[in-house]
Amino acid sequence: MPPTIEADPRPLTGEPLSVDLLNTRWIDTDGRHDLLDSVDGLSAWLGSPLVHEALGGRPVPAGRDTLDRLLQARAALDALVASPAQPSAEAVDALNAVLAHGRVRHLLGSDGRPEDDAEVDEPSWLPAWSAAENWLRLLADRPDRIRPCANHECLLHFFDVSKNGTRRWCSMAGCGNRAKAQRHYARNRPA
Repeated sequence: MPPTIEADPRPLTGEPLSVDLLNTRWIDTDGRHDLLDSVDGLSAWLGSPLVHEALGGRPVPAGRDTLDRLLQARAALDALVASPAQPSAEAVDALNAVLAHGRVRHLLGSDGRPEDDAEVDEPSWLPAWSAAENWLRLLADRPDRIRPCANHECLLHFFDVSKNGTRRWCSMAGCGNRAKAQRHYARNRPA
């Protein structure tokens, strides 16, 4: 049984919800990791400030149903990032199957400003549905900015918000620095 996870141990957090869900798997010097391999990992993910805010602070049960639905959404997103330019019909259907469990209701708030309220079939669908809905927003905004890390051994993704859109690495401190070191070593290696 995996150890209890109290804090989010992932190397890259702070991405939009759908990309953050993709980043629940990563590789480091200790090997491959999957935050969602247990309900404890789900609790850590749900407890992260980004996820809490993305879900509007609404309570979500950290149980097996929520985990299974979140894994369903992650599998759909995995299939979509595998071929972003031309997603397969299966990948599209998989994401639409998650989206079918919720909707956005537009309201006028008490302050006279527009509000959006997510309604889902049951609370355990909220994280999965919210991640799928967030993916649609990223696609509508700048689909070319959803990218995998340029390190082919890295599993992480990011949404490039740089001004010129040239970000290549999940982080400069990690993968970017390793790539620079490898280039330096290759240039300065004795023949």
